[in-house]
Amino acid sequence: MLKTSFFPCKANALGAPSGFPIKLSSTVLVKAKRPIHLKASGAKMELSITRPDDWHLHLRDGELLEAVVPHSSHHFGRAIIMPNLKPPVTTTAAAVSYRQSILKALPENSDFTPLMTLYLTDTTSPNEIKLARESGVVFAVKLYPAGATTNSQEGVTDLFGKCLPVLEEMVQQNMPLLVHGEVTDPDVDVFDREKVFIDTVLSPLIQKLPQLKVVMEHITTKDAVNFVQSCREGFVAATVTPQHLALNRNSLFKGGLQPHSYCLPVLKREIHRQAIVSAVTSGSKRFFLGTDSAPHERTKKECSCGCAGVYNSPVALSVYAKIFEEAGALDKLEAFTSFNGPDFYGLPRNTSKIKLSKTQWKVPSSFSFKFGEIVPMSAGETLDWLPLPLSP
Repeated sequence: MLKTSFFPCKANALGAPSGFPIKLSSTVLVKAKRPIHLKASGAKMELSITRPDDWHLHLRDGELLEAVVPHSSHHFGRAIIMPNLKPPVTTTAAAVSYRQSILKALPENSDFTPLMTLYLTDTTSPNEIKLARESGVVFAVKLYPAGATTNSQEGVTDLFGKCLPVLEEMVQQNMPLLVHGEVTDPDVDVFDREKVFIDTVLSPLIQKLPQLKVVMEHITTKDAVNFVQSCREGFVAATVTPQHLALNRNSLFKGGLQPHSYCLPVLKREIHRQAIVSAVTSGSKRFFLGTDSAPHERTKKECSCGCAGVYNSPVALSVYAKIFEEAGALDKLEAFTSFNGPDFYGLPRNTSKIKLSKTQWKVPSSFSFKFGEIVPMSAGETLDWLPLPLSP
């Protein structure tokens, strides 16, 4: 066991508690297997990690794109960009065009890199997969079962029939399939749709095409955790969102209906949240950061038929750090945020760093723009970890 030191915690300008000890190591956590550069800076803890990437991000387009892209580009080096626009990004040419729109909307001097995806349909051709690989800017294909979530109406209706030649070409091109893992059968309970998808679609798919790389996106259940862990490492992985780590389905009804906590897949029971937390904080390489940050203007959430999606980009790293700290696993945070994703995709890890400071800060109640407001996850709450930029 590594030597541990104690540092007094003094009150800060934001009114943090004083006089209680914080248990730290001068460079690493107790029982840490690798350095994570955790130190006390005056009265504050600071954690330096390799710059993270977001492996599941919705940036939308138009005014909404311009509004939200600075939040993601501020701390994340790269992001897998979801293709469910109107109309969806179904071709390489459309992906290239969308990428240019993102680059144009970035803040000045930003080095954020969008990694594009194609929206899989019943009519996608194998040749389109070849074009996507040759483009150098398309890194995956997204499977939306038709009707599963926002702008998924043009998604897949016959995966094993109409899409099989495309999936076989993806194996040849080493192009990952990113899966929204829910069935859309209205007779299946909404809280069971992930499990049923695993049993009826995903498991047969892996058996049929064992060389296909698959990311099960935004997992929400212990069933998904068990499935990913049962698969061959390096071929099946999962992204995990801040909301599915921090919230359970009670959060949807706390103090009344909470539309800004509504997302798809919907939040699940506490036993499922605990299973996901255990998986990501275990150090497994099969799980990595994917925020699924999904902005909607306030009136489209607070209405009689509110849109699904949690806007978490401004708070994601703070929430992830909180979860790992509570699990006593801060030494495993960097792998989850910065290593496992690029390793799975076969991309180089980032070389720059960011810093997380144990500093309380209050999340804005909303962000205002010309077109309206966006309410973020944890709106109005005080969080304990503050991400800061750090020079290369």
